[in-house]
Amino acid sequence: MGLPTYEIFAIKYAQREGRRPDHFIGGDPHDAPMPMDYFVWLVRNRERLILVDTGFDAAMAAKRKRTFLRAPRDGLALLGVKAEAVREIIITHLHNDHVGTFFDFPNAVFHLQDEEMSFVTGRHMRHERFNRAYEVEHVTGMVRLVFRNRVVFHRGDAEIAPGISVHHIGGHTAGLQCVRVHTKRGWVVLASDTSHYYEHMEQGRGFPLMYHLGQALEGYDTLRRLADSPRHIVPGHDPLVMKRYPAVSPELDGIAVRLDVDSHE
Repeated sequence: MGLPTYEIFAIKYAQREGRRPDHFIGGDPHDAPMPMDYFVWLVRNRERLILVDTGFDAAMAAKRKRTFLRAPRDGLALLGVKAEAVREIIITHLHNDHVGTFFDFPNAVFHLQDEEMSFVTGRHMRHERFNRAYEVEHVTGMVRLVFRNRVVFHRGDAEIAPGISVHHIGGHTAGLQCVRVHTKRGWVVLASDTSHYYEHMEQGRGFPLMYHLGQALEGYDTLRRLADSPRHIVPGHDPLVMKRYPAVSPELDGIAVRLDVDSHE
């Protein structure tokens, strides 16, 4: 029997303005607009449903001056998925925009890298450079879930289910992981913040919020190795994702796109 295939959906829940120099280590010679989109990702077939990351809520958007569009759970509802039905969530890393509504999924277990938990509870959180994208309540909330046996830890690469695996990259944070999914068009890699924009991996550049630049640059090779082609790699925050992939339906145009079908590139 071959591997199962899955559908993948990118669901946009927030956005913010920005400029090119803000998004590259060393800045950028072109001082032009470069907005950022915020996504959660749904992976599913008839037998299994897995959510990748949980986004943030309206209060966090206001605190950090983001434009909030919808609660991630409401985005899932538009695809017919109730938050209570989600049993497994992969957390790529614990930044506020990737774990910020974990409490909306009361029946889920959370897949996390050992290295990420060690990072967010260790010495590096003394430094604003590293701690600024984290929220103490998110971190302590995840620690509480550990004591309730709702966190599944991984050290490096791990199979979550047949056709779905996580891969430790590091770079942006110490425990950042990407997700590899088997689809009808081949192996698709949800890069999350291992590459915020297409340009980062395509040009070998880094996002300014960085723990280890060497890991990030080496990680681009890992993304290419895991995916069937560069067109099978989906960055974590690029608005081009919403343009390159087809909307789930006319009603969800600008809200949710299908990543398991060929892009418009």
